[in-house]
Amino acid sequence: MRINKYLSGCGIDSRRKCEKLITDGRVRVNGKTITVLATDIKDGDTVEVDGKYVGQSSRKVYIMLNKPKGCVCTASDDKGRKTVLDMVKVKERIFPVGRLDYDTEGLILLTNDGDTANIITHPRNMVKKVYSVRVEGEPTDAEIKRLRNGVEYCGVKYAPAQVKVLGSQDGETKLEITITEGKNHEIKNMIESLGRRVLFLKRTEIAGLRLGGLSRGEWRYLNPREIERLKTLS
Repeated sequence: MRINKYLSGCGIDSRRKCEKLITDGRVRVNGKTITVLATDIKDGDTVEVDGKYVGQSSRKVYIMLNKPKGCVCTASDDKGRKTVLDMVKVKERIFPVGRLDYDTEGLILLTNDGDTANIITHPRNMVKKVYSVRVEGEPTDAEIKRLRNGVEYCGVKYAPAQVKVLGSQDGETKLEITITEGKNHEIKNMIESLGRRVLFLKRTEIAGLRLGGLSRGEWRYLNPREIERLKTLS
C-alpha cells in the first residue's frame, strides 16, 4: 500500500495533505525518514508521523458536523484557533474531508477512511455541494447569468454554478448556489467577481447528504445508507 494511502487510512489527513507530510520529512518507516511518495508499506512495517507511531484502525467512522464560524478545518492550528477536531471527540483518529473557511459555517464531514474522502474531494467526481448565501445588494439578472455560465476572478476560472434566487430584503439577497469544484474561497470569489460581497455563507449539503436538524457545533455519525451513498460516488 502506498504511504499516502496508508497514512490517510490511519486518519492522519487526506491523501494530498499526507503527501506534504511525507515531502516535508515528517514521516518515518522502520526508523528511517522517507520523502518518496512511491514508498510502499508492507505488513510488519512501523510507521511514525512527527515521532509518534500510527496504525490503521479496523473501525471506519463517518461523521457529519455542523461547523460554526470561528473554527478551522484542520487537525491542528499554529495560531491556536479552535479546530473541528476540538468539537468532535471520538477515540479514532479522524480528519475533515475538504474544508470550510474560518468564517463559514455548515456541513463538514470527518472520517478515517481515506479512500472515501478521496472520492468526495477528487474533482473528477464532480460531487455537488450546496450553499446558502447572503450577498449585499440585489444581483441583476445579468449577474446571475454570469454565475450560471462560469466566472473568472483574479485569473482563476470557476465552473458554471446552479443558482437560485430565494429573495431580497433590507439590502441583501439570499441565494442557493450549487458547485462541484471545491476551489479555495470559491463562492466568495465568484460573488466578488460581480463586485459584491458575501455577508453569510453556510454549506447545507454534500453529495445529497443534508445538514438536517443539527444545531451549530453538533455532530452525528452517518447512517449505513448515507455511508453507502458516499462510497458509490466514483
